[in-house]
Amino acid sequence: MIDKRLSKMLSGNNKYIALNVLCNWVGLLCNIAVIFTLASLLQKLLDDVLAAGDIQSALIVIVSALAIRFVMTCLASKMSYRASTDVKRVLREKIYQKLLKLGMSYNTKISTAEVVQISVEGVEQLDIYFSKYLPQLFYSLAAPLTLFALLSSVSLKTSLVLLICVPLIPVSIVLVQKFAKKLLSKYWGVYTELGDSFLENLQGLTTLKIYEADASKNDEMNVQAERFRKITMKVLTMQLNSVTVMDIIAFGGAAIGIVLAVTELAAGRINAAGAFALIMLSAEFFIPLRLLGSFFHIAMNGMAASDKIFNLLNLEEPAPKSGRIDPEATEIALEDICFSYDGSRQILADVNLTIPTNSFTAFVGASGSGKSTITSLIMGQQTDYTGTITVGGTDLKDIAEDSIMENITRIGHNSMIFKGTVRDNLKIGDPTADDATMEDALKRVNLYDFLMAQQGLDTEVLAQGANFSGGQCQRLALARALLHDSPVYIFDEATSNIDAESENHIMAVIKELTQTKTVVLISHRLANVVDADNIYVLDQGGIVEAGSHTALMDRQGVYANLYTTQKDLENYGRKENLQ
Repeated sequence: MIDKRLSKMLSGNNKYIALNVLCNWVGLLCNIAVIFTLASLLQKLLDDVLAAGDIQSALIVIVSALAIRFVMTCLASKMSYRASTDVKRVLREKIYQKLLKLGMSYNTKISTAEVVQISVEGVEQLDIYFSKYLPQLFYSLAAPLTLFALLSSVSLKTSLVLLICVPLIPVSIVLVQKFAKKLLSKYWGVYTELGDSFLENLQGLTTLKIYEADASKNDEMNVQAERFRKITMKVLTMQLNSVTVMDIIAFGGAAIGIVLAVTELAAGRINAAGAFALIMLSAEFFIPLRLLGSFFHIAMNGMAASDKIFNLLNLEEPAPKSGRIDPEATEIALEDICFSYDGSRQILADVNLTIPTNSFTAFVGASGSGKSTITSLIMGQQTDYTGTITVGGTDLKDIAEDSIMENITRIGHNSMIFKGTVRDNLKIGDPTADDATMEDALKRVNLYDFLMAQQGLDTEVLAQGANFSGGQCQRLALARALLHDSPVYIFDEATSNIDAESENHIMAVIKELTQTKTVVLISHRLANVVDADNIYVLDQGGIVEAGSHTALMDRQGVYANLYTTQKDLENYGRKENLQ
């Protein structure tokens, strides 16, 4: 069971596998030397010709052989470790590089949970395949042949019978493999499904608690976990049964060898020394293959995991792109854009719009109207659209992803805040920024005084900014975006779910950016878009109105109705609060 794809990918491991096999083979020779030395002593004792010098010489041979075997065992373990670390490094690097090549839209082709599973558990299984299984496989082929070559001079008949019995173990392994491959493929499918659910429910645990839906999700996961338990038990049962079969073959074969050796001795065809050697070494014909059998099931699991890994590595990559965005010419144009996530429900339909360089453009409309989808298309996160998107006159599909990331910064309402320090989070925006530059960015978002009252740039930040308020997290994300200093900024509901003070600070920074940058703003609160040069009103995936705030209000259409209704609600809320 050798996967040529893996062997080719991890060819650097071949030297560690070869050295591992060599060390084990030398160790076997040491065992044989010890047994033959003891057999010689036994024969001399029976013949009453044993001398003190014979015992001394035998002790030297035995001690030397055992010392060499100890060294070989240590070296074999070292080779296994090196093979293990090399496998993990190469595979995880290839998975990582593949994700980079797939780009921001990788999760449209494979789930994040599956990537995590194959990168961790899958790679660990293949680690054992290379560090344990393959060396044992080749050693298992060499050991019986070596023993046969040395013992055939003692008793050809017994040695030949033992050698003939040896292939019964790999035959049983092959038979098990046919059934195991299908079972393990199913096992990994159930495992991945459980992992997807677990990750989703863990990420949404707070929401589930709020709506008291955690119990029902718990029940769903229990059902999935029970499916996983059953398939796991089937795998274990298959492993146990196959191990039992291999044990019967191994011990049965050794027993046959012992019986034959005794028979040969009784018939006078071999002496006591030969019988002793055959009896002591009969098991050695089968032990390597028996040990191979114990690694076999783990290796099979690794092979099933390798299929998942190669499914990821074989995903079609976007064609190499060489186009670059000119920071001085960042006009964004969408022509006849249509898009659907699932191929059935239309999200965008014949969208045409232009976002001039150094302009302030806003998208408004009801939830689900397509506002955020447009920004996802501009960022290159979704590529399965029809129509044309150009940036500075260059087709977006021809622009390299790093150029998009360099020139367009998107800030959402849930921008990721990483565990570490404030400095660590800000350095993501500009790794070269010095303390003064970072502090200036914090001042611009009105977060400087708060942080200086703690440890400044070295203030600890918990995962997802759990020790900061929502508004502080958003302002920290904005400071990071300012350090990135790109010519285009997209604010996708960046002021949602935060306090009024933080919203005012963020809007002040956004309006400041509109003086020198191209700014795109998505906001449910229409008061934030009144200063926009152009406002696009979306409804059911299409643009129904476009113009400045004044022009749209004069039209008394969809926008005017939304704005007036929202303003009346806000005024009503203020009156209620005053009362």
